[in-house]
Formats: sequence, structure tokens, C-alpha cells
Amino acid sequence: MVMSVSDTQETVGGIAPYTKDALDEKIVREFPGKIVRKDLTALMKRGAGVPTFVLEYLLGMYCATDDQAAIEAGVSRIRKILTENYVRPEESEKIKSKIRELGQYTVIDRVSARLDEYADIYVGSFTNLGIGDFVMPEDYVRRYSKILMGGIWCIMRIQYLRPEDDVDPLDDIFGDGAKKKPKRPKSGKKRGAQDSPFKIVSLAPIQMPNLDLEELVSHRQAFTVDEWIRMLLRSAGYEPDALTRREQMHFLERMVPLIERNYNMCELGPRGTGKSHIYTEVSPYSYLLSGGQTTTAKLFASNAARHGGIGLVGHWDVVAFDEVAGMHFKDANAVQIMKGYMANGTFGRGTDSYNAEASMVFEGNINDSVQNVLKTTHLFDPFPPEFNNDSAFFDRIHCYLPGWEVPKMRGELLTCRYGLITDCLSEFFKEMRKRDYTHYIDDYFRLNNDFNRRDEIGVRKTFSGLAKLVFPDGQMGKEDVRMLLEYAIEGRRRVKEQLKIMAGIEFIDVNLGYIDLDAPGTVNVIPMPEQAEDTLVPDAPLMPGHVFGIGRSLDGEYAVYKLENKAVSGEGKFQVEGVGSRRAVKDTLNAAFQQFRDNAALISRGMGIDSHDYLLFFNDLQRKGLSLEVSLAEFVGLCSAAAGRPVLGGLVVPGILRLSGTLEPVADLEDVLRVAKNSGATRILLPMSSIADLQSVSTELVGSVSPIFYDTGDAVSAATHALGV
Repeated sequence: MVMSVSDTQETVGGIAPYTKDALDEKIVREFPGKIVRKDLTALMKRGAGVPTFVLEYLLGMYCATDDQAAIEAGVSRIRKILTENYVRPEESEKIKSKIRELGQYTVIDRVSARLDEYADIYVGSFTNLGIGDFVMPEDYVRRYSKILMGGIWCIMRIQYLRPEDDVDPLDDIFGDGAKKKPKRPKSGKKRGAQDSPFKIVSLAPIQMPNLDLEELVSHRQAFTVDEWIRMLLRSAGYEPDALTRREQMHFLERMVPLIERNYNMCELGPRGTGKSHIYTEVSPYSYLLSGGQTTTAKLFASNAARHGGIGLVGHWDVVAFDEVAGMHFKDANAVQIMKGYMANGTFGRGTDSYNAEASMVFEGNINDSVQNVLKTTHLFDPFPPEFNNDSAFFDRIHCYLPGWEVPKMRGELLTCRYGLITDCLSEFFKEMRKRDYTHYIDDYFRLNNDFNRRDEIGVRKTFSGLAKLVFPDGQMGKEDVRMLLEYAIEGRRRVKEQLKIMAGIEFIDVNLGYIDLDAPGTVNVIPMPEQAEDTLVPDAPLMPGHVFGIGRSLDGEYAVYKLENKAVSGEGKFQVEGVGSRRAVKDTLNAAFQQFRDNAALISRGMGIDSHDYLLFFNDLQRKGLSLEVSLAEFVGLCSAAAGRPVLGGLVVPGILRLSGTLEPVADLEDVLRVAKNSGATRILLPMSSIADLQSVSTELVGSVSPIFYDTGDAVSAATHALGV
């Protein structure tokens, strides 16, 4: 059951009653002291106006338990802290007064600093407190350099120095030889930071002091792949049970720039899909440039910068450009500097050369359907003129996340379940950046010949980031590697397809894919869902044994699947690839094979079934997930392979063939026909019983896909009609 914020009913103190699910139980057991109920985050965030990682820092201190009484006590304490110590802008004068009256006071605020080179001091300021131009202790600047780069959230004790504090009580003993505290300037004299009565006595950033990475990673084995993915998404604030597996992968991909060094990602799509959430709410190590406007000096370094004057890329793990349409640089050579940095992580300013590890993220909106955009231009079109049609710039992007496939954020997508505190999650990301998992690809697969060097770098980086997220212990099997590799290739191929539109023949090799080391003769090319919509099913005849099936995925979405069967010399065995360890899917395909053995002779005499082995590769073309409803299509494909005869061109086959030999009626005929039409199919194989159902289907659909009817309940009749026998 999916729980959302709106599902909870508040009780005393605003804390809802809670029943843990199986994953909750496991998270609480495996990560004591590092977890928080995300409904508490939502509860505390109402009106707080602070980043999620700040709230969860406090929740992790006082509510990292499943004991309801302790949680209620912790929430009460946090509310008191936020009431008394969190600085709201409208209460800034009240807090300043408290600091003065009490002499010292603890606050939660964002603090930043700059260097005053003339006074040779660091000048600090508070975001909400409204105190500016005070001396920032050098020790804090050295330890927490991000104070100089936009500031960080901290818990701080601030002291107020009264005028009498400037008097040296030992002056009468030491006389003029004693070092006195500087006097405040007389009225009328310009005041500086040194004259501020406010002083930071202690400062602690809102982040974990340390993380035992090996200890955290060791808990990976307690979770299945699905459970671990769901745990990661819940830790980031999302409810995975409201997402399809493909959507879950998109949300994981958003995390890759945080866990992979020097990674360049682009996500363009509709508004309201939460593109920047992960970079503003989850990690304190990312910097969001709202509006996309900045300067070369701020982003990289100033020409006049002395040693240590590196910009944002040297201080943050991710620099994200929000609303790429508004990206603008005053410097004419800014794009060239960015291209060099995105390629190798280095750049030069003046006579100095710099290295940095910040990933680059480009976010923006597409205001039309993807299909309409592709008919007129390319998917990088929202970028401003400085970048548009600059193929060299876009070639540096490692992955293009299809934002149009990400659902708009709504209540049910926000989890109320247990997850890691975001501070723990962000520290996990940061520590894992030091590791490289690109080599796991080579254990099972080889990239095909359409790859150039940049393609390979992009795919390997995306794969490495996803692998570090899902398999941080490195324990992944062949199908696990395949799953991540195919997603990584798709993300890079999407970039390459747009480059082909921009620059033509220079990027003609777009059929990126891989070769299974156990089947070196077959190249698996990864298709583009958005481009395949009209051309997925060709009108020309296929190879014998190949057939397109339509069925509902395990996530409930109708999709088109390509079943590639091959008959080779053997002893009548049946081997299936492409379905991983999904036993239920294999069972439906084995049922089709058994019916093929029992009935193939009725289709064509002399097929020699027992003298051949039959190999099937299950191809999830649209990345909707596997299906249990393509067994009739597989039966047709096996007959085609054995007879050496192709199925009719443009044909798709829906239908479920049971082990008993019975055929299920084709359900949801209008949905099936719509998927067939969108895939480019011109023919569909249907039982005679579907004629009546066609009366309620729109004439547009019926006219676009021609039905071929077979005898209801007769799989042999279906196969003969599909083969044109």
C-alpha cells in the first residue's frame, strides 16, 4: 500500500499513528541511529522554510528510533529548538536582542564569508539573522571552505561584546606594555567588521561528522535489489511503490552526479517533476544556480585569482544549472572553458591551471511533446543561443535523462515511510565518489563498434554511478550488470541521436549497443523509446523466428516486446535470455515451448523439433518491464524459427497461451490497438471472438491496424495465419 503525506491522520502533537511495513522493519533493524520517519520530516517542514537535510539532522539526533514515546519527546524538543534557535528573517531583531541580553545565544542559520584583502580578514554574514560584516574566525574558513562559496547551514553560538568588554582588566598591572583589545571607533568614524559586537564562539555544520562507509555498505546484503532501490528512494523522500521500475531508475539517475566525479548530465522535461529537489533538499554538497546565470570567475576562477581562488567547481560535488534556457555568461570564452572542464575536469585561468571534480547538471523545461520537438528540431533546443547547436559542447554530456517520462510530483510520490536521514545518504554519496565501478561491465559484456571514446566514457560513468548506488558492495550478477548497462547506453545514445540531427555524418554511428561475451555473434542495440514510437515495428518481413508481441508489463503498462527465436542443431532444448531470474516469466515462455512441441507438426511436417535447440532473447524494447502475456507470440516465433518462415511484415501478436493449451481472450482491445498503432504496426493477430469487441473501438484505431483473424482458442490457427500459410 502506498502511503502519502495526505494519508496520515494527525493525533496529539501532530504525530500520526504508524504501522511499519516489511521494508521499514528491515531498515530500522539494519541502520539504527541513522534512520528517520519521512512523515516526521514532512510534519516538521511545514512552515519551517529550511532544507530537508537541516531538519533531518535534528530528527536524526532526537528521533532516530521506532519508539513512539521517544519520537514524540524528540519532536517536541525539535519544535522548541526551531522556535527558539532557528532564525526566521522576520524575527531577526528579536534574536539579536536575545544575543545582547544573554551575552551568548545559539542559533541555526546559514553563514557565509568573504575575504577583505585590505583588512586581511574574513568578513562573515548571516542569511536570516541580518548580521553582516563581522570577523569570521580563520579556523572555520580553513575547515569549511564552502563558507566562502555561498555559505552553509550551521549551529552556532554567538557572543555579544559590550563596550566595557574592551577594557583590559590587567592594564593597571602591566601598564602600557600590555596588548590591549582594539577600541571601537568614535562616533562618525567609518565602522568595519572588526568593530562588530557579534562574534562566533563555536560553529558546527549541519552534517554528519563522519560516516563508516564499510559498515554501511556491509548491510547491502540484507536487502534484495528491489528493497535496496526502494530504501534509497525513500531516503531521498520519494515513495517507490508509486513508481514503475523505469521511473525508479530515472530518480536514481538524478543521484548519479552526486556519487560520480566529473559527471555531466542533462534533464529536460515538463515543469513540476522535481528536477532540482535532490540538489537542494537532500545534499549539502550541491550548488544550484537558479536561473542559470553566473560568471566565469564565480564558476571556475578569476584571471587575477591567487592560489586557492578556485570557484564553485572546486568547492562543491555538483553544480546544477536550473532553467537552462536562462543560462548566460558575460565572458565570451565561458563556453569554451566549460567544454574543456566537462571533457577532462581541468581548466586554465590566466597563467594557472586547475583541476576539480564537480559534476555538471543541466535542467530545464520542454514545452511541447517530445514527438513534436523531434519533428522540427532536437532535444537540446531549450538551451540558449550560446550553446544551441554547439555539438562539441553537447558531446561532453554523459547522459540525457528523459524528463518527459518522470511523473509530476504529487502527494503519493512523497514517502511517509522510514529511510536513512538525508545527511547519512549524502555522506554515502560523497564517500562513494572515491570508488570506480566501470570495470564490472567487462566481466560479461563488450561495447559494440559504434562507440567512440566519448561514448564509452559516458556509458561507463553512468554505469559506475548506478552500480555504486544499487550495488555498493560490488556484488552483482550478469543480469544486474545488463540492466544498468542498457540504461546507461540509452542515456548516452539519446545524446548521440541529437548530435546526429545537429551535425549529420560526424555522428552517424548512433546504434550503440553491447555484445554478450557468451554470445559473441549477436549485437544488442539499445533503442530509443521516444524515436521508436512510430517505427518500432517495421512493415518489412523479419528474420524467421522473430516476432513482436503485445502484453501488459509486470507494472501494468501495455508494451511491445520483440521475441527473437533461433533454431540451432541440438536435442530439443529451450533456452531463454533477457528475463533475468523472473521465474514467472520463464514459466509462461516454457508453456509456449511445450505447446510448440505438442503442436508444431500440425503446422508444417518434417520440422525436426527434436534435432534442434531453440534459443530465445526476450527484448523489452520500450523499457516497460517484463510481461507474462506474450506466450502466444512466443509460440508463433518458435513455429517461425522451426519452419524457417518469417511472420507477416508489420504484425504484432497479443494473447496468452496456457500450459493446458487454452487461449485467453484478448482483453482491453482498444488499449492493445493503440499500443500497436503507436509502435508502427500495420497488422494485428486476433481471435474471431474479438470481432464483437471491435464494435466499441474507435474507427481511427480500427482503420490504422488491420486485424488478421484466427479460429478462437486455436493456437495452431493463429500460427498459420501469422506465417501466411
